[in-house]
Amino acid sequence: MGVGAADAVVTTDLAVGGMTCAACVKRVEKRLGRLDGVTATVNLATGRARVSHPPHVTPDELVTTVQQAGYTAELPEPPRRQERQKREPGRQQEQQQRQQLLITALLAVPVLVLSMVPALQFRNWQWLCFALAAPVATWGAWPFHLRALRGLRHAAATMDTLVSLGVAASFGWSAYALFLGGAGDPGMTMPFTLLPSADDGIAHVYLEAAVGVPLFVLAGRFLEARARHGTGRALRSLAGLTVKDVAVREAGTERRVPIAQLGVDQVFVVRPGERVATDGVVVEGSSAVDLSLVTGESEPVEVGPGSRLTGGAVNAGGLLLVRATAVGADTQLARITRMVTDAQAGKARAQRLADEVAGVFVPVVLALAATVLGFWLGAGADPQAAVTACVAVLVVACPCALGLATPTALMAATGRGAQLGVLVTGPQALEALRHVDTVVLDKTGTLTTGHMSVIEVTAAPDGIGREAALRLAGAVEQGSEHPLGRAITSYAKKSLPEEELPEVRAFGAVAGQGVRGEVDGHLVEVRAPGDELAGPLARALTAAEDAAHTPVLVLVDGVPEAVVAVGDLVRPGSYRAVDRMRRLGVCPVLATGDREATARAVAGSLGIDEVHARCTPEGKAALVQELREGGRRVAVIGDGVNDAAALAGADLGIAMGSGTDVAIGAADVTLVRGDIEAVADAVRLARRALRTIRVNLLWAFGYNAVTMPLAAVGLLNPMVAAAAMSASSLLVVGNSLRLRTWRPTRAPSPGRASRENLRSLR
Repeated sequence: MGVGAADAVVTTDLAVGGMTCAACVKRVEKRLGRLDGVTATVNLATGRARVSHPPHVTPDELVTTVQQAGYTAELPEPPRRQERQKREPGRQQEQQQRQQLLITALLAVPVLVLSMVPALQFRNWQWLCFALAAPVATWGAWPFHLRALRGLRHAAATMDTLVSLGVAASFGWSAYALFLGGAGDPGMTMPFTLLPSADDGIAHVYLEAAVGVPLFVLAGRFLEARARHGTGRALRSLAGLTVKDVAVREAGTERRVPIAQLGVDQVFVVRPGERVATDGVVVEGSSAVDLSLVTGESEPVEVGPGSRLTGGAVNAGGLLLVRATAVGADTQLARITRMVTDAQAGKARAQRLADEVAGVFVPVVLALAATVLGFWLGAGADPQAAVTACVAVLVVACPCALGLATPTALMAATGRGAQLGVLVTGPQALEALRHVDTVVLDKTGTLTTGHMSVIEVTAAPDGIGREAALRLAGAVEQGSEHPLGRAITSYAKKSLPEEELPEVRAFGAVAGQGVRGEVDGHLVEVRAPGDELAGPLARALTAAEDAAHTPVLVLVDGVPEAVVAVGDLVRPGSYRAVDRMRRLGVCPVLATGDREATARAVAGSLGIDEVHARCTPEGKAALVQELREGGRRVAVIGDGVNDAAALAGADLGIAMGSGTDVAIGAADVTLVRGDIEAVADAVRLARRALRTIRVNLLWAFGYNAVTMPLAAVGLLNPMVAAAAMSASSLLVVGNSLRLRTWRPTRAPSPGRASRENLRSLR
């Protein structure tokens, strides 16, 4: 909960339960909006309400207001505690939904087959169908009945109301027909007809509608719930970066306390391999600190007394004593968490339009059904014909196809995307992909591998040679904890596989300078170069610095023998990926927390003109906001915690699958393949999936627009309405399943541009 000082408005998040459709969202927003000075935005996918209200309106009043609307509400727990409390109940709920859907399907399918295929109807078939339909219409449809009754108590009508009325009317009329209308005769058969017919004096049974409606709606909602699975993962991952306890040093003694008890100005210990507990300043010790997950720095930063540290960074070297400068909500991780939360609280225009439509759709259908019933009874029609027309309107209006249109296409698209290494979270991401014209790219872990590697080894002429220098350097660096040293040792082992690296004696390390030791009787030093170089080694040093690599000098017995350039390698295919984006009309922008020289070097090699270096997490989010305010449709591609806020605040967030869970959770699209060439496939898959969703929605709305008038004038009986409803749902599902066979165009081979591929992406 936060307070804006300028306008004295309090922002409160509520966890809202019991919402099942856009009409529920609209109802909660309207009920909260009735309070003086209160505005609310409700997100159905996350089950959260972001409420802005005056200070005199308390959170308890907001909770009570939501409960009075017929839903549950509570103040959300912290992400870590919420995950622990709700993990098992969530799994149990999903298991219960799966079990209910399976049992409903087993009972409903025989009823549908027997009712719609007259050739299979045997003696007393209708009684078997009645026995099978009874548990479906009661137990299987109980969630709809329960929510419809709850809405009735609060004078609210939702999609559940239509489903409940359709099931109850179909089953109730069928029971009347079996027990009182002559349909219970053992030899009765029911032909499949397009028009309502009761000339034989026998009332028809509509059990296929009573079982088909809950079956298809349960299936649609189960698929939709699966598609929304994992919502809130970004915030839980951010919480996972915080430590549970910390070693506090006071008066020369050390004790471990929970992180919540750590106060500002207290000194705590960070051992090698541990994560920094909170923001602070080093008071004793020196080490190399890996900040790549927090600030985007690809190269470990040497820290010593007076250096500032960010909570969440990893100590890769020696022991550090750190004085806390910020704790709790004031830390950088906490600020990033708030930014991600704020960005995820918004709502797309398409969702708002759907909420508006849903707010009037159900009342209109109910009014139409009542009008049809009254009209036919007033016109002197047979009561069965009047009830038949009314039930047909309710059944045909059940939003099965509408409910399946988006989730089935989404499931098919995401399943196919996963096979291709592209994960898409939902329809909003698909729509955003189509409009993107600017892509903000992170460097470390996105365009580059994010791991330090040896780029080049240059040996001095007339010296001991490249292999010998590399062998000695790799040997002495075996005792180093520094990532640069580990990169040199790893490269030496790979380059010299035929022999083991020798042992090092008298090893020593100088913070910020390098290491030294005795190897095979020689004094070997690996350190930062000075001004003592000339000739090829000096040129190698200049080349490494120009390329924004880190140069390391190898000295043997005080003589310079080699210069080793260490850097973060550009990912294979990054140039092709950037080129394909540009050809798609998308402007690439590089934003990184790394140094200006490093950023310019990488951007120059990839043909990126716009570069923003030394970007903090807040700076990246501000850059995205600035671009969006300039009228651009912005996508962000990143992989670290420092990218999470920018990913969530962009029109579209794209995370590298090799990145952190925070970035993946905040993003709309995840590239599991580990390279940004998959962006082109994501664009094409998104466009195809979006077209499929639009066709599905057009069919669903068109189906209602055509069949509801037919049902109202008595030209469509409930059995045909149920068949049409089932056929509509099957057509939507079948159209969506076509996405599973979609194949991307083969990417061009290195060095060759495929004009046909690029043309197909336009």
